[in-house]
Amino acid sequence: MNQTIALVDDDKNITTSVSMALEAEGFSVIVYHDGEAGFRGISDHNPDIAVLDVKMPRMDGIELIQKLRQDHKTLPIIFLTSKDDEIDEVIGLRMGADDYITKPFSQRLLIERIKTLLRRQSFAEGGDSTSGDEDSLIKRGPLTLDEDRHVCTWNGTNVVLTVTEYLLMKSLTEKPGHVRSREQLIDVAYGQSTYVDDRMIDSHIKRIRKKFKDIDPNFNQIETIYGVGYKYENPA
Repeated sequence: MNQTIALVDDDKNITTSVSMALEAEGFSVIVYHDGEAGFRGISDHNPDIAVLDVKMPRMDGIELIQKLRQDHKTLPIIFLTSKDDEIDEVIGLRMGADDYITKPFSQRLLIERIKTLLRRQSFAEGGDSTSGDEDSLIKRGPLTLDEDRHVCTWNGTNVVLTVTEYLLMKSLTEKPGHVRSREQLIDVAYGQSTYVDDRMIDSHIKRIRKKFKDIDPNFNQIETIYGVGYKYENPA
């Protein structure tokens, strides 16, 4: 059975082009053009994933996700945000969004994020909490990245990362001690065809550090190399 995507955005140019791209990938797409219609439709149809614009009439994306999370606690949600609206990104993630993509965005990037979140959700609903195949694991001391599930753990505790954050951690930890420039990290997280300001990477790294420090206050493995980028150092 085709997986269903709820696309909620008041820009009809975006909903038309994105719907066509998703349907070409085999997805079923239900489109809503304001937050209230999106809330009613998602509640009635129980899609597999929702893609929400932040700025919409009648109910914005922040209010919409707040209402959705009352009854749809595990529904994967991706936010579409305007450039430089970092406050929307932070609030959206705190409200329970799984990831966000900044407009203008690559449709291929959105499709890959959707597929990754659906795959991760499938593992979660299957009730399989064990580690994946050893070949799919990246282990760096207390850190484990599970490539099959896009799951990150630190000392056995789950660190809930967005897809973008996971990709950045994977890039940093593939070669501990090697510096990754911001440009390299942008390519990893967003692809070469999408323009992203360097500050976006800095914001991601800041949030990643906080998530690890919430679990382990002594976490200091991600080092800033000023003027260049970041590197990951294995714990001593």
